[in-house]
Amino acid sequence: QVTCTEVVEAYVERIKEVNPLINAVVKDRFEEALQEARQVDKLLSEGPGDDCLEEKFPLLGVPITVKEAFSLYGMPNTSGLVNRRNVIATSDATVVSRLKQAGAIPLGVTNCSELCMWYESSNRVYGRTNNPYDLQRIVGGSSGGEGCVLAAACSVIGVGSDIGGSIRMPAFFNGVFGHKPTAGVVPNDGQFPNAHGVRTSYLCTGPMCRYAEDLEPVLRVMAGPGVSKLKLNEKVSLEKIKFHCMDHDGGSIFVSPVDKEILQAQKKVVEHLESDLGVRVQHVAIHKMKYSFQIWSAMMSSKDSEGQEAQRFTDLLGDHGKPVWPLWELMKWLVGMSSHTLPAIALGLTEKLVNLNLSGKAKLVSMGKSLQEEMEALLGPDGVLLYPSHPTIAPKHHSPICMPFNFAYTAIFNVLGLPVTQCPLGLGSEGLPLGIQVVAAAYNDHLTLAVAQYLEKAFGGWVLPGKV
Repeated sequence: QVTCTEVVEAYVERIKEVNPLINAVVKDRFEEALQEARQVDKLLSEGPGDDCLEEKFPLLGVPITVKEAFSLYGMPNTSGLVNRRNVIATSDATVVSRLKQAGAIPLGVTNCSELCMWYESSNRVYGRTNNPYDLQRIVGGSSGGEGCVLAAACSVIGVGSDIGGSIRMPAFFNGVFGHKPTAGVVPNDGQFPNAHGVRTSYLCTGPMCRYAEDLEPVLRVMAGPGVSKLKLNEKVSLEKIKFHCMDHDGGSIFVSPVDKEILQAQKKVVEHLESDLGVRVQHVAIHKMKYSFQIWSAMMSSKDSEGQEAQRFTDLLGDHGKPVWPLWELMKWLVGMSSHTLPAIALGLTEKLVNLNLSGKAKLVSMGKSLQEEMEALLGPDGVLLYPSHPTIAPKHHSPICMPFNFAYTAIFNVLGLPVTQCPLGLGSEGLPLGIQVVAAAYNDHLTLAVAQYLEKAFGGWVLPGKV
């Protein structure tokens, strides 16, 4: 009904209209995107039958955006680090290349937090990204620009990465869908910073979408040959899924209590599942989840099976130069002289503290392994867990620094290697998105994706900002 050129033009206009307010797209490639759209229209007018094209190019002509931490040819690739402000990608990250080969058209790159290690997308290269539902609120991080650009109807599909919730938190705060696949399925190459040592099994690249049905086809393209490890061709019978529910982490001293509205939204999901599908949702209390932040921190800084140390954050901040001294950077920051953000400096300081108590760290790593076994046994081949995506709705700018460990609600599933889909559940009383995480055992991504589609139908999914 419409040409690819018309579709791309519509998204370009939308970005031009709202980006001055949200600051999500930090560098565009509109001219190239329109040229690629015209090539798609030419191909469609001359090409073979639709079936052949659909098989070869499943995402033909679909406008996408890419987190700036990923290499997209000709676009900046700084990850918000001032030292890298002149770095331009000379190739495409593997997932970006696969999406392009499937016919997708990148519109540009989007903002992230400095070095992708904080849950507010703000840095000294591009400034701050604002939530489209309330400009005074955060978009989450580190894939915050992606969550924001999708929520603001500026893109259809986003490329995100997640080592502590960097896909799921922005998806939650911006009311869209985000999927962290089972670890080791989608390649992480071509992003900065990339994971080394033990962290290679915690970092996941995955899709962010406005509509639940788009997650699976995009995941197939991103995974490439790795898709064979997943069971995406298996038909899911929702009535046969064993549903489990956990309202909160058990009361960690490091993390905020879960907001009443988030708990009410989760309760509505449970009630709807029970009345509509006739299933019984089992409430569980997994004691070790109370130590989610400590377990994540210990496992993130542990040695891998070959004894290789995890890469230090202070080395990354220096970006091949001298490692940064966080205390000195803090002094400079206080007088406005540092090129780093306060969260990055604080992370550098806490990194040093974590390595002081080695026996305590070993106990936490052991607890993490035990929790992984417990979770796999609970979920089994046909189970999912419903769990809050975050203890609070999108906070105001700068306030995460007061509760820096709230990302523990998403981070724990990175070190457990489990697939998780964040699903929007409409807007709360302040007009801000609500949501829930759906977790399954490793390689059972098909279960969480099926539940996401069900919840979208039941609760309405993404809501256009400003509609209410």
